[in-house]
Amino acid sequence: MDRRDFFYTTLASATALTAETEAQAQTAGTTARNVPAFELDEATIEQLGQMQQSGRRTARAITQLYLDRIDAVNKKGPEVRAVIETNPDALADADALDRERKQKGPRGSLHGIPVLLKDNIGTADKTHTAAGSLALAGWIPKKDAFIAARLRAAGAIILGKANMSEWAYFRASSAVSGWSGRGGQTRCPYALDRNPQGSSSGSGVAVAANMSAISVGSDTGGSIVWPASANNCVGLRPTQGLISRAGVIPLSETQDTVGPMTRTVRDTAIMLAVMAGADPDDAITSTGTGHTEKDYTQFLDPKGLRGVRLVVAREYWGVDHHLDVEMDKNLEVLRKAGAILIDHNEGLTASAFSADMRDVFLYDFKANLNDYLKQTPANFPVRSLKDVIEFNEKNRALEMPYFEQDLMIKAEAKGPRTDQRYKDARARCLRLARTEGIDAALTKNNAVAIVAPTLTPPCLIDWISGDGRMNGCSTIGTVAGYPHLSVPGGFVQGLPVGFSFFGPAWSEPLLLKLGYAFEQITKHRRKPGFLPTVDFRA
Repeated sequence: MDRRDFFYTTLASATALTAETEAQAQTAGTTARNVPAFELDEATIEQLGQMQQSGRRTARAITQLYLDRIDAVNKKGPEVRAVIETNPDALADADALDRERKQKGPRGSLHGIPVLLKDNIGTADKTHTAAGSLALAGWIPKKDAFIAARLRAAGAIILGKANMSEWAYFRASSAVSGWSGRGGQTRCPYALDRNPQGSSSGSGVAVAANMSAISVGSDTGGSIVWPASANNCVGLRPTQGLISRAGVIPLSETQDTVGPMTRTVRDTAIMLAVMAGADPDDAITSTGTGHTEKDYTQFLDPKGLRGVRLVVAREYWGVDHHLDVEMDKNLEVLRKAGAILIDHNEGLTASAFSADMRDVFLYDFKANLNDYLKQTPANFPVRSLKDVIEFNEKNRALEMPYFEQDLMIKAEAKGPRTDQRYKDARARCLRLARTEGIDAALTKNNAVAIVAPTLTPPCLIDWISGDGRMNGCSTIGTVAGYPHLSVPGGFVQGLPVGFSFFGPAWSEPLLLKLGYAFEQITKHRRKPGFLPTVDFRA
């Protein structure tokens, strides 16, 4: 089947997908409690490695178990739709890694460990890279994204592509997180009528639902930490420049990055060591020279909260009473563990620069996407943002059954990034987020990091009105380009919420230390029940 045949076959199947997705709105959860037991529930990287080393399980057997799990819960049973497609070569890759282990020993901690990649991360294999959009159906880059190549080199098995909010949630101003034309609607596995949040929704849900031990997401405005919060897992947005974005379908080069999503802080630390590094194809990684670590697990200390001064970003309290109660419990955990907490009441939200940030995104999206699409073949259906907009209009029933593309249209109307308006907006964003925001709060309070609730509890999936009113602490750090770690922070009326640690550039070792200590005390991680709706007794 050639590229064009694949393209039109995908469009035909998408018609059935749209009808099926609509039917899910009426039937979600009817078989959710019938999810079969899974041998690898909550398995960590180290446990999977030990299974292989002891001979209890091969990489092939582990990969097959995860493929079977995806088959059981992705489009059957609870139908969480976290995975768009699996890699046809995953088992063959696992066989090769099993042979290599016998002959040479393991390459490292990720040898034989399956990983899911967000659908905007390029892979030069039999899976496609489409940012969730049917407009890029059939697109296979000529080479792996830097991150995909690093993971393969470390012995990880690319299991497939995770669903995502189409075009990284930058198509419409009123959209639904977790929906894509290619993958349908991703659902929160804790309450299937709830929103999985963030554009890396599939990556978060897949890890939470034990469809993979680890995954990779991308983050521009909170798209790693938001789904981590909504799905009771760990998500790290690293300092921009620590990990290459080369080969990732872009939204905004001024804020884009990629990062690990896991169920434990230790697994996040293990992944980060593999993923971090300089790449000549992404100039910003030159700023990370001297800031990468070969082993981030060395910083994990169960007593890591003792004596540290932390800013409490009080601007994120007062939005939801039940959330406040849960977060206050987490603050008490920090105090008892020896942390010194200082309340801070201003300058840590995006209210002063949200309009500028959106303007920057519009300029960046047009320029960055047009540059990316130049690598597609001359006969490819879309080779520019303008082409994508036209494609969506021609295929409205498939691509726009619930929300429009006003952001794309606004982006297409923007001029070049040499415009003074763009330069001024970006400068204001950096000043307010860095100098007058995070840096000022830490300096004023002589503190090392900031804590806050990651996000309000996940809202209902609403295809009519779009995502509900959410309040999260991610934006200021994404604009600054600083790191942000979200770890499970408890439950609010049965729904997961995250607890965030964020700080200055290159503070990943510190954030991992703090998050690990918090995780070891609280143990908030709980595997999902695939309930049809909220269980208020939880």
